[in-house]
Amino acid sequence: MRRSRVNAIVLTAVLAGAGLAIGPASANDTSIFDDGGVVVDSHQHGGEGGHLDSGGKDVTLVGKGRVSNARQGIVSDVGVLGDYAYLGAFNSTPCEGGVYVMDIHDLTNPHQVGFIAASQGSFVGEGVYPIKFDTPYFSGDLLSYSNEVCTGAPVPPAVGGATLVDVSDPLHPVVLKNGFGAVDPSTTARARTVHSTFMWQTGDEENRKAYIVLPDSITPQLPIFDITDPRNPVQVIDINLATTFPQILQTGVDLNTVFFHDVVVRKHGDRYMMLLSVWDAGYVVLDVTDPAHPVYVADSDFRFPDPQLLETNGVALSPEGNGHYAEFAHNNQLIITTDEDFGPSRVRVATNDGGEFRAVQGGAVRLATGGSVAGTAIFLGLGCTTPPPQPPIPAPPATGGPYIALVERGVCTFTEKALNAEAAGYAATLVFNRTGPGGCGALVNPLVQNNTKPFFFITRPAGLSVVDAEAGYSEAACLASSASIPVPIGTLGDAVTLAASFDGWGYVHLYRNGTGKLQELDTYAVPEGMDPAFETGFGNQTVHEVAVSKQNPNLVYLSYYDAGLRVISLKGDKITEVGHFVDQGGNDFWGVQLVVRAGGEYVLASDRDFGLYVFKFTGKA
Repeated sequence: MRRSRVNAIVLTAVLAGAGLAIGPASANDTSIFDDGGVVVDSHQHGGEGGHLDSGGKDVTLVGKGRVSNARQGIVSDVGVLGDYAYLGAFNSTPCEGGVYVMDIHDLTNPHQVGFIAASQGSFVGEGVYPIKFDTPYFSGDLLSYSNEVCTGAPVPPAVGGATLVDVSDPLHPVVLKNGFGAVDPSTTARARTVHSTFMWQTGDEENRKAYIVLPDSITPQLPIFDITDPRNPVQVIDINLATTFPQILQTGVDLNTVFFHDVVVRKHGDRYMMLLSVWDAGYVVLDVTDPAHPVYVADSDFRFPDPQLLETNGVALSPEGNGHYAEFAHNNQLIITTDEDFGPSRVRVATNDGGEFRAVQGGAVRLATGGSVAGTAIFLGLGCTTPPPQPPIPAPPATGGPYIALVERGVCTFTEKALNAEAAGYAATLVFNRTGPGGCGALVNPLVQNNTKPFFFITRPAGLSVVDAEAGYSEAACLASSASIPVPIGTLGDAVTLAASFDGWGYVHLYRNGTGKLQELDTYAVPEGMDPAFETGFGNQTVHEVAVSKQNPNLVYLSYYDAGLRVISLKGDKITEVGHFVDQGGNDFWGVQLVVRAGGEYVLASDRDFGLYVFKFTGKA
């Protein structure tokens, strides 16, 4: 049925201060898509300016070491084995991906002693993971790292997949296998992009086997490889988590961005348990004692209303998902998880015929909390002028405005779409996802530069609904398609209103380990993460990763981006902060790992702009 249209609607903006709030563009236009977009919040990892005031409580800075080419956002994850730490080199311009080798013999003086360069056009994200490796084919220290594709890198030579390196002599590393992984269906010239890695070994000395799992942060696929012979990895499985284990999906809430982001595998008795972070599908426990046949054990659902926002702000909103990283804790009785959310405000889109859905903001000009923009949508096709020839972009009608550009993702960058729509006279740009892998029902965090009007991204079914083209939509058919929307350019769509409200940064959940649906016990956020006053200007107040103490089952360490290092205690099913540290000039912590020396436990944290920090917690848990 054709729905009614509103030809004119007043453009409104309820703004903080005198104008639109100036916020950051996404710092990671990674490589996954040529238009500068990544699955929403999957690994944006930074971009906000500013930091909290320096200071600490019961955390002593032992030492810190700067990487050779330190600059904003260059460092990613940290792994540690023996007297060496390994830091990932992230996406940058110029792209210098790889792994920094840091000597930590003297924890007061960590320093770089080498660099393992990734393949041309590749950078390293999470899962910089070294282990003692012992199989009939190889015995020594083995490092795995992920390969993501640098901004603007050609494909090939960027390899994708993962890389295995013999670091038995860290000063003379030897690559054993480079760029292996499940084949990327969009370009069979390389493996799928990998964002993280995790290795584990099974069996006794005579029957030792080794495996690696490779999350890609794009799909819900679970790829496992047998690396018993690390020079010749063999794929074991590459199953779709959502279809193999449909019980992990959460219905009835707007949590439809499902992809496999990160993972650990731990031995529980005689079983091997994999703990997966599957973004909006939450956290999942699988028994992978037989890696070829994973067995569902448990999973989490996000509670409605969002428990942390309700507790701290008294606001009842739906949960956002963003399940990023998890660990077993308290002798495997608990699970501690981190939701990574770089958007402290959310944008809801309402249409004049009753539609409502979520949007993601991008670019330098954004709606602040309480801000809104409204207008009648007009479909502009792809909104591109390059590569030629492209159909002309129609200007909005001279009367009846304001108008919002509705644009399909594809062919050119988000920045080009935004600037073309602005030049044509539109009040804002609303881009909906394309077909094919990485498209359809997924939300994307768009990289947009130099825009002067608000820019938003929505799912494909939401975009189709704005121009009454959603009838018969199938997610499966969309993912298998390469077609564009069959709607004429210039089609008048719904009247839409986009409004921003504060919903806090990403935070921590505590679950009781068990079977079936996991019981949530408590949540934790830094105070600034739930305070609208810290929405902009103080950096990212979201949590990232977690490390569980090797000596005290109650003690957990958190890398909390610009909120620094946080130390929490788990007692009586409750989370209590017991320590923290923010350096003079601020920190931007990504990874956190532990090392024990002379009976004492030390914390290693990777600072995105600097290198490696070493801490010791001196308080009580």
